Amino acid sequence: MCGSVQNQPAPSFPLAAEVMEATRGQGQLFQDQLVSDGCNQQPKIVLSAELLKSWQQRLQGHQGKLFGEKAEANQQACLFETEAGESQPTSAYDTLDPLKLTPLPMSFWRWPISPHHGPAIYLVMDRPANLETPLVLYVGETVAADRRWKGEHDCKAYLAAYSEALATAGMTNQLSIRFWMDVPKATRARRQVEQQLIQRWLPPFNKETRARWSTPFTAETN
Repeated sequence: MCGSVQNQPAPSFPLAAEVMEATRGQGQLFQDQLVSDGCNQQPKIVLSAELLKSWQQRLQGHQGKLFGEKAEANQQACLFETEAGESQPTSAYDTLDPLKLTPLPMSFWRWPISPHHGPAIYLVMDRPANLETPLVLYVGETVAADRRWKGEHDCKAYLAAYSEALATAGMTNQLSIRFWMDVPKATRARRQVEQQLIQRWLPPFNKETRARWSTPFTAETN
């Protein structure tokens, strides 16, 4: 699960040939990482604003309609009892509207008092100025909302690379993290909800779905 704490290599950036390939369609944007060591330093390939906007628009093409859907089950959510005696929604996305969750800055974990504690599902989102709806970049789960974002987290590297690429191209971001606290306390049940949301939103920084979007900001994995 992408939400696990791992030691990851540095985020990947594209080779020039692959940048050219990206302009031909929706195939793979980038794969390999430029190598820089000692005296043989090679300049990074700068991602153009055109390529970055195209990537964002492809992602928004899937997610945009989900923000506009009227979840009737919001009002008629049917709950059932699990074997552990806990209740959970029959479909996680029937009761979750990301825009109704309070956005927090990515530095929230440095606050002296955390606004959230306990089990949660969290979503990392961006609000590109050129798009009508936000982008869900990552979905994760945690048993401790106040501690999950402290320390090492592979998604932090992706977000840093994403932010750097946008800034270099003269684009801005409005990154935020939102916590959904109405989730099962049992880890197994909570991870099932997380997977439902990942398959619905297809966030590009989750390992389960990043290949779909040819994500240029994620670190290479073994």
